[in-house]
Amino acid sequence: QVQLVESGGGLVQPGGSLRLSCAASGFTLDYYAIGWFRQAPGKEREGVSCISSNGGSIKYADSVKGRFTISRDNAKKMVYLQMNSLKPEDTAVYYCYFRRGGNDYWGQGTQVTVSS
Repeated sequence: QVQLVESGGGLVQPGGSLRLSCAASGFTLDYYAIGWFRQAPGKEREGVSCISSNGGSIKYADSVKGRFTISRDNAKKMVYLQMNSLKPEDTAVYYCYFRRGGNDYWGQGTQVTVSS
């Protein structure tokens, strides 16, 4: 059974940091690019970052460039999103995602709240 499970969210003050984790199971992580998305209340889901299967290609949304870092450990079947210098506008539910054979797979999401 294909599964993505996010963790690491929470409440943090502006300027703080969080590290999100995405645990993959039921498929061979090594073969797939993985993306992080987020959805804030009342807004559409948006792409935050993505990383290729071997980590050689990485992209970031302009809004998080220089503050967020995506990484992966295929041996541990994990993908990470290090988030620094967090802003209130980063508040959202964060999801990891991949696509296989025309099917989209999403985790259940982890809530990130940036507030003083």
